Amino acid sequence: MQLVRLLVDHGALLLLLLALATLPVARAADDGDAFPGVEALMSDEEFSAAGLDRLTPAQLEALDAWLLRFTAGEAQALQESNEAVREAEKDYEVVARLSADFDGWTGDTVFRLDNGQVWRQRLDGRYVYRGPPAPEVRISRNFFGFFKMTLVDEGRGVGVSRVR
Repeated sequence: MQLVRLLVDHGALLLLLLALATLPVARAADDGDAFPGVEALMSDEEFSAAGLDRLTPAQLEALDAWLLRFTAGEAQALQESNEAVREAEKDYEVVARLSADFDGWTGDTVFRLDNGQVWRQRLDGRYVYRGPPAPEVRISRNFFGFFKMTLVDEGRGVGVSRVR
């Protein structure tokens, strides 16, 4: 209780500490493998629905710093031990668009999505795509837990694994 009172009484100090905690995230943004942050990880609709569009830049940086630490530490433990997380993993699905230069797959194709994710073809097979640029795809888990990417308009799919 005294800690809460101390934090409330010293709110400016707390904000300063949160700002300092985000410095490693800000420095990491200079290299190509920087943590993308919560805004880049969510769709615009998800970001707004969560009310995150009302946060200040400093508050977003603090949230990004926490998410980075959580992802590096506790997230893996939750995947292994929490039933709700295991159930959510079964329903995990990505809906996005492929890059505009997509022309199909050839056996070792790398798929770049507009949300920044990168997936690689994991099953043999070839398919020539002649539709409009940047087709929508849906990536979901199959019965065995492997991922499958399906071209929404074509209904064609291929096994994939996530690269990043």
